[in-house]
Amino acid sequence: MQFAEIPGLPETKEKLINAVKHNHLAHALLFHGPEGSASLTLALALATFLYCENKTESDSCGTCSSCQRMKRLVMPDVNFAFPVIAKQKEEDKDEDDEKGDVLSNWRKFATTQPYGNIHDFIYFNGFEKKQLNISKGAARKMIQALSLMSFEGGYKIMLIWAPEFLHPSAANALLKIIEEPPAKTLFLLVTSQADQLLTTILSRTQKVLVRAFSDGEIRQHLVDTGLCDSKAAEQIAMLADGNLREAYRMVDQVEDKQVAQIRDWFRLCASKNLKEIFEEADRFHKVDKEAQKSLLLTGLNVAREILLKNFELDQLLRTTEDDRRFIENISKKVLNEDHVVRLYEAFNTAHYHIERNGNAKMIFTDLSMDILMMMSKR
Repeated sequence: MQFAEIPGLPETKEKLINAVKHNHLAHALLFHGPEGSASLTLALALATFLYCENKTESDSCGTCSSCQRMKRLVMPDVNFAFPVIAKQKEEDKDEDDEKGDVLSNWRKFATTQPYGNIHDFIYFNGFEKKQLNISKGAARKMIQALSLMSFEGGYKIMLIWAPEFLHPSAANALLKIIEEPPAKTLFLLVTSQADQLLTTILSRTQKVLVRAFSDGEIRQHLVDTGLCDSKAAEQIAMLADGNLREAYRMVDQVEDKQVAQIRDWFRLCASKNLKEIFEEADRFHKVDKEAQKSLLLTGLNVAREILLKNFELDQLLRTTEDDRRFIENISKKVLNEDHVVRLYEAFNTAHYHIERNGNAKMIFTDLSMDILMMMSKR
């Protein structure tokens, strides 16, 4: 991973590169940002830059042996820790949590879904309905790995992905080595839930706040990588709201159809045609989970746009010109401010339940009834 492969974020990249150049790099860095941010990719790009044999002023070369190995995440001095299925018996906690196939799967996940979250990781590995953690046994393995000599005489790196899953005993076992690591040892912690970390861990790390991507950064990235045309990229960037994970997921699903679906859905609810609403719920149930989530995210965005229009904040509207008329027609004339707030909460709740494998037909039907009631009261 190179810094150039990460969209935007010039200020964060420059800060990390300057820390390396001036030998001001802290021995423990906590990369934290919202879901879908570049927390993991920045950590990997930093590691690649440190090992690069022909680094430039602003990036790794991408072609040397070290860069090629980092691209596959097989650099011998880079160790990885991540959540795995928790052991139920205490005696099992001393077993090696990072078996070859699990580590191989994590490498594959990190290279193919670098902006993915813990739920993506769970589905990727088939860990559904399993309790995950980073155990005390895994912490011992980390300490043991870092006590060995460097293979190539450079940095030894321990990258801990999702450290909020550290078992308290594991976190306590790591405190001393994080505070006083061996020479040329670097901890890179990557999380989107920094508030869930133990304060003792937080106090021993230097924070690298990774902001969400801007709409322009996402739009330009989607166009430059050939994932979609500029028109689709504009709408996806608007809906993704800084989350590159969601942007990737919407590439094949959003285009111009989603707002039209929301418009037709609202009209259906306004007509109180229960038969067609139930038929629409059946169709919603049959599409894949990501398409369901994508439609609900569009609904959240529409609710936001309606609220802004109600308050006459047209300069903040992000809807494309083709969909602006729909927003204008439904704002105030159909849904007032109180209704829109409830509408936003209803869409957000529905998205939460879909994310956690709720019954899509029931969720869609319940949401439709909420919309119907709001429109009826107006």
